[in-house]
Amino acid sequence: MFLKKVEKESLLKSFFLFFLSQTLLVGALFFLNYQKELQTLDENIFSKMRLCSFSLKCSEFQLDFVPKKEYELYKLYKGDDILSAYFSIPNSRKNSLKVYLPKKKYMQKINALQKTLFMNLLIVILVIAILSALFALYALSPLRKALHVTEEFIKDILHDFNTPLATLRLNISMLKTETGKNKKIDRIESSVQNILNLQSNLRVYLHSHAAQKELFDLEKLLQERVSLIDSNYKAIHFETEVPNTSLHVNKDAFTRIIDNLLSNAAKYNKKEGKVLIKVSDDLLIIEDTGKGIKNPKRVFERFYKEQERGIGIGLHIVQKLCEEIGIDISLQSEVNKGTTFSLNLKNIIV
Repeated sequence: MFLKKVEKESLLKSFFLFFLSQTLLVGALFFLNYQKELQTLDENIFSKMRLCSFSLKCSEFQLDFVPKKEYELYKLYKGDDILSAYFSIPNSRKNSLKVYLPKKKYMQKINALQKTLFMNLLIVILVIAILSALFALYALSPLRKALHVTEEFIKDILHDFNTPLATLRLNISMLKTETGKNKKIDRIESSVQNILNLQSNLRVYLHSHAAQKELFDLEKLLQERVSLIDSNYKAIHFETEVPNTSLHVNKDAFTRIIDNLLSNAAKYNKKEGKVLIKVSDDLLIIEDTGKGIKNPKRVFERFYKEQERGIGIGLHIVQKLCEEIGIDISLQSEVNKGTTFSLNLKNIIV
């Protein structure tokens, strides 16, 4: 059963929440039981000592005589070396009977008790782990159903987008043929392209990227994507410095990440600007000479944008795709000087 990242996170949190809470509770109960068992052990030893004081036939304990006034009778004493108890001797006013157990033998009894309780605790913890897993799977079921319904709904919407978008593109092409170059038509065409890009991003995002991996050459992929972007931005100069590098990751998701970053680097660049793509120390760096970003910390927020163009969701999806396929993404930006995006390829580079 393949789980998405959010499902894995939910499953693990449910498991550990239930497991830790039950383990702490059981641990506390076992500790109280251990204290009670120690008390019972001491009471049993004292009872045997008392019987020994009557019969004087006890191989488990050792006997001695001590002055009567030194110790309180019928009480268990725990010393550093022995456990002892003192009993009266009939017709004796000076001495008391000392019955004692070497501490070594006492510790052997405690160790045996601890071993038994520890084994029982391990068995109980194993049972708790199994129950926690079953509980987590049961708690995950509604979430999986909800995610499945949501994904199916989004897929249906994306599919239904195709007909009106195709109609829009066809009519835009016809209008351009009839009226020639027109800024209004260009803006409509740009908006339609934004919708198409969003559709592509969402379609790729809905697929299971973590499990669907393939091996491909990074340099070749970048050349292909740069060639496509370059055809739409003739005034922007693209430069690549990428050594022979192979990646093992979902190619579609990685391509969408690159397309979004390259498109933004060109779209928000200055006239005759540059875009540098290079690999250094397992980092794929995309650096532009564009307008820069005023609030770099917010660029991955959904619907956040600083320009009129776009709808502010592209970089949010880029971040989600990066998280899903195991890439760390970061950026540095300075207004009117440019922006640099860095993708850490350490987990996917071969």
